[in-house]
Amino acid sequence: MDGCAGRRLAEWLREEGHDVIEADRLGPDPGDTALLEMAASSNRVLITIDTDFGELIYRQGQDHAGLVRIPDVPVEQRIALLAEAIGRYRPALENRAIITIRGGRIRISHPPAG
Repeated sequence: MDGCAGRRLAEWLREEGHDVIEADRLGPDPGDTALLEMAASSNRVLITIDTDFGELIYRQGQDHAGLVRIPDVPVEQRIALLAEAIGRYRPALENRAIITIRGGRIRISHPPAG
């Protein structure tokens, strides 16, 4: 999970039984490219607020194992939005989907993985 998504969101995911690795706990910020590479190499969906990951995946063709981009809203809203996305779109995430949540809308796309 990207550091910008927040520690409370990571804690909630763990409470829900998900295996979460927070970028902040890996040491100095490795940068978006390295973070996406780490997530892909360990077959993990990356959760972020950052829009730069779409550029890396769509325009630069970087490998990925799925991505959820949530809006920069209060943590309670982030949790609710992520809970909905996981609940409704888990199979898509397991198939490396890119889920973008913006303005109450959820967009699912399936760009090629690496």
